[in-house]
Amino acid sequence: MDTLLIQVTNQKAIGLLHELEELHLIKVLKENVSFPQKLSEKYAGKLPSDIAEELQNYVTQSRNEWNNRSI
Repeated sequence: MDTLLIQVTNQKAIGLLHELEELHLIKVLKENVSFPQKLSEKYAGKLPSDIAEELQNYVTQSRNEWNNRSI
């Protein structure tokens, strides 16, 4: 038996899926399943641009210092 994950793009398809379930051709396991949002999407635009730029400069400087350090 195969399990498939599908995304319904038209509400009419939900009715068809339920009809297939009534015919015992498929079994609907869960409805309205949500997936975790990517962190980049979740926090996009949350940091003011001036602070984000300062942070990016700091990270770049830190990486350069790390790469140029004497061992």
